[in-house]
Amino acid sequence: MLYDKRHPDFGAVLQPNAELKQLATGFEFVEGPAWHPDEQHLTFSDIAGNKMYRWAYGAEAPSVFRTPSNKANGNTYDADGRLLTCEHATSRVVRMELDGRVDVLVSHHGEKELNSPNDIIVTRDGTIWFTDPLPGRKPFFGVPRDQELDFQGVWRLRPGEEIAEPMLTDFTLPNGLCTDPDERVLYVNDTSAGHIRRFALASDGSLTGGEVFARLEGEGEGVPDGMKTDLDGRVWCTGPGGVHVFAIDGTPLGVIRVPEKTANFTWIGPERRTLVTTSFTSLYTLPVAVTGHHLF
Repeated sequence: MLYDKRHPDFGAVLQPNAELKQLATGFEFVEGPAWHPDEQHLTFSDIAGNKMYRWAYGAEAPSVFRTPSNKANGNTYDADGRLLTCEHATSRVVRMELDGRVDVLVSHHGEKELNSPNDIIVTRDGTIWFTDPLPGRKPFFGVPRDQELDFQGVWRLRPGEEIAEPMLTDFTLPNGLCTDPDERVLYVNDTSAGHIRRFALASDGSLTGGEVFARLEGEGEGVPDGMKTDLDGRVWCTGPGGVHVFAIDGTPLGVIRVPEKTANFTWIGPERRTLVTTSFTSLYTLPVAVTGHHLF
């Protein structure tokens, strides 16, 4: 069964008779899908394979984009079309300039290394937000090494500044993050706790609240990880069995089931109405009836 419908409103996001198709396979553990709406290509990471790939829309197969990738995980683009990447092996957040140069934006807090930056977004004003849990300091996902910071947090880097600020430090394992389309809410999930938290995001970049918005429950492999909103404000998040969809008030609408453990996803195509998942060794696509929220 492709869908686990938990509420009648789930039907509004589904494309009738849509089929889940495997786009590519043969990877070690794929993550960090980022769609470039102008150039119509998808960039994603194979963390364990230590490579990044790029797939041009309509192409038969992706090609290697960057190797080694320093065990890259999350990726996103800013308003200038520059690619920002979280590197597990180096504890860095880097930005690839349009001429191909790679600039290091963040790597330390004082004299201590960050844990292993994981997921990343850029809001319309150019502020960078990223999560910094521990998986990149463990085998397979990164390079084994001791933790230097005494917390796993959510960070903010303002435009023009060189020092990132830890904005949230009360997570067990902060992972995926996203805003609502109006950028008045920041959602952050906690993999270990199995839930999504909701914060009010003020125009000055401050955060308040932090209540539990939703819990990820169900059968199958998967944990709270990649997370995004569609243009109507629904929250989509990976979890047990595939990709879970929640209404704006946190009501569980349903689950799109994927045959492999799914770590992340995004929307691709000219109208951003095709869901693409990064699912362990493969990428899968599914036409949907809603448009994915994109920042530029």
